[in-house]
Amino acid sequence: MVRGMKPAAPTLADLGWSDHFARQIAADEAALLPLRLIGIQRSRATGLGPDGALTLHFPPGLNSGEVAVGDWVLADPANARIVRVLARRSLLTRKAAGVEVRAQLIAANIDTLFIVSSCNADFNPARLERYVALALEAGVAPVIVLTKADLAADPADYATRAQALSPHIAAVLALNATAPEALGALRPWCGPGQTVAFAGSSGVGKSTLVNGLAGLALATQGIRADDAKGRHTTTARSLHLMPGGGLLIDMPGMRELALIDATEGIAELFDDLEALAATCRFRDCAHDGEPGCALATEVAAGRLDAARLARWQKLRREDRATSISQQEARRKDRAFGRMVKAAKRVKAAPPE
Repeated sequence: MVRGMKPAAPTLADLGWSDHFARQIAADEAALLPLRLIGIQRSRATGLGPDGALTLHFPPGLNSGEVAVGDWVLADPANARIVRVLARRSLLTRKAAGVEVRAQLIAANIDTLFIVSSCNADFNPARLERYVALALEAGVAPVIVLTKADLAADPADYATRAQALSPHIAAVLALNATAPEALGALRPWCGPGQTVAFAGSSGVGKSTLVNGLAGLALATQGIRADDAKGRHTTTARSLHLMPGGGLLIDMPGMRELALIDATEGIAELFDDLEALAATCRFRDCAHDGEPGCALATEVAAGRLDAARLARWQKLRREDRATSISQQEARRKDRAFGRMVKAAKRVKAAPPE
């Protein structure tokens, strides 16, 4: 690029636009602006298109909790108001924090999820499985990135254990996040129009990789030496164009990830255990020591890791519990809605 020249404005294709979204636009919506959400605040959002960024307002009936960074929206250029959100190709969700069981949108229209951990005490198979299940549920390719490989005595062992979690993991990369070649290892998933997201623990080198790919200057903080736990650096989700093509969504570090509505993702992650469970003697086998349990037989024979079986059972229990809680919440919401409508009808009725 010639010094002093501004970079070329991104096209819709550069921003991830595809036929999937183009087919959703009706004839009477031709004047609306297709924009990709690159940031969301409480009362507004920021959309990006070929003409640059635009601050958008939410219409009645739509709030910030119902859209995600990475969403495509149609906006009215006359008042900078979102008209509607286009149907997504993929959506990452988790259980929102707090007592109430509800889904929290994380990011939309992702192609690849880079799950970042490190070759030290931060390496946690159960946590990695949660992220992989999250990606598989959304139809997103999971790639595990293990940093601090330069400090580990045997980084290949960490990579082998990570890959063994599931054959559906697209790749496992062990690298030094600060090394020049680290970015090259990630670029095969960062082509033009492709959207990648980074997730994982704080302080494991995630922001360093994001900085390098997107040419940003995000704050980075190292891992505490005593327990390998990091400090949070990213505080909000944001989407960035990468100079070499593609788009990147950075997300705050999440040490705990509670899944919600992830039945299919869990089943795909543990598809070998699902297949074994189908061969148990009893159809309602709880896989907890019952006679004829195929899974118990495999554990006893040393062909199945008891810890992996326990992790599968734990995720299934959690998913069932959140599903039941969501159904109960929806039932109460419907009952409350009917009560409100009935009260309005009584109030509107003419006096006798």
